[in-house]
Amino acid sequence: MNFVPHHEILTTRRDILRRGGAGFGALALASLMGDPDLLGALGDKGGKPGSPQAAKIAHRAGKAKSVIFLFMEGGPSHIDLFDPKPLLQKLQGQQLPDSFGSVITAMGESRAPLLADKRQWKQHGQSGLWISDWLPHTAQMADELCVLRSCVSDGINHSGGVCQMNTGSIFGGRPSLGSWVNYGLGTENQDLPAFVVIKDTETQVVNGVRNWGAGFMPAAYQGVEFEGGTQPISNLAAPKGYSNARQQNKLAFLGKMNRSFNASRTDNTELDARIRAYELAFRMQAEAPDAVDLSKESAATRQLYGIDDPHTEVMGRNCLLARRLVERGVRFIQLYHGSGSKWDAHAKIESNHTKYCGEHDKPVAGLLRDLKARGLLDETLVVWGGEFGRTPMSEKGDGRDHNPTGFTMWMAGGGVRAGTTIGATDDLGLRAMDNKLHVHDLHATILYLMGIDHTRLIYTHKGRPERIDMNEGNPYTKISRV
Repeated sequence: MNFVPHHEILTTRRDILRRGGAGFGALALASLMGDPDLLGALGDKGGKPGSPQAAKIAHRAGKAKSVIFLFMEGGPSHIDLFDPKPLLQKLQGQQLPDSFGSVITAMGESRAPLLADKRQWKQHGQSGLWISDWLPHTAQMADELCVLRSCVSDGINHSGGVCQMNTGSIFGGRPSLGSWVNYGLGTENQDLPAFVVIKDTETQVVNGVRNWGAGFMPAAYQGVEFEGGTQPISNLAAPKGYSNARQQNKLAFLGKMNRSFNASRTDNTELDARIRAYELAFRMQAEAPDAVDLSKESAATRQLYGIDDPHTEVMGRNCLLARRLVERGVRFIQLYHGSGSKWDAHAKIESNHTKYCGEHDKPVAGLLRDLKARGLLDETLVVWGGEFGRTPMSEKGDGRDHNPTGFTMWMAGGGVRAGTTIGATDDLGLRAMDNKLHVHDLHATILYLMGIDHTRLIYTHKGRPERIDMNEGNPYTKISRV
């Protein structure tokens, strides 16, 4: 890919076309210039000839080419996993001291007694990152992690929290992060979706498909859901007795009728996306079977991901599938673990987190180890986290409530400074104190690591220039080794 330096500003049609004209920055400029001929020449978004998912020019030479977002739905407890709080042990059973300020909780138990964790904590790797005994396999990869202890969101409930972590807003209707990446960079494999979503169960994620929807963008940028289990893509094979030529002729005929119907309905992006989906499905019949065929992996690799263990098999398969998709140029892959807010430990956090940590710990560590062994980790940004963390106060005696005011996520690969901890929460893990990273900042940082200037990644909607961060975020550039 060719990259356009920040200091080089393209101001004329000749400048843009001289650069090859495929960048989304050029397209945004063409739109602002109101130049339909230029948009047509660029062959994308405003111009019909190009594919919306064609690979595009980045703003800078970012390390990360792909993202694997490991979404722990329901809100894992940072103070039981990555952010130890000795004071919590000392104040066990007491109420939150007044010096920590007033608290609004989802379930209204702000005055409940403090709940100490029952974990054994150790520093791991040469970096000395603190990780609890709930994640022994992840702890072995400590020197690859950049732990972000000062994350903040606005969503106090699951619907708002999940929506914001995916789209930047607690309200539905905006494009998801994966859609922005898809819009901004496209894909390097036109025979597979650019944005893939994989769940661990058939249970619906909070908010459903809106989490990976394209919002006000054309529907072609939305995520494509793969199924969990041994057959991630349903109805992929051609019907029995259909030759490749017959299938192709059938789709060509349907495509001709659809395009004729769509000619007078250009504002119907759902129809255009459906047409493109049929075309993609046909191409996937050749490419996808190999991509999702995990039987070709060695026994050692399957063991690395925990596929040989029923307890870790599902997440292991999903993580291994993510690696195979990254190898084939898929740009954004989101894995949901605990679909249906299973991490939501309002009660019995010990049994809840023991189960869900155990299900994903080995597969996630295996993914990091495998990506590194194959030379893919440096160009693949792995993000781990949920929609918020948990409170230091107890709920129902043995659980924790939602906590959006301070929680932990981590990143690995993609050019991040490995083996580091960024930010901090207060002495009880209630609020972020240093280097606060709001969801808007996290999104801007992810784009930064991919070489995208989030202030220049613009989609005009109803006359307004829209951005993923809603004009409120800033990338944390110190996270990058570049």
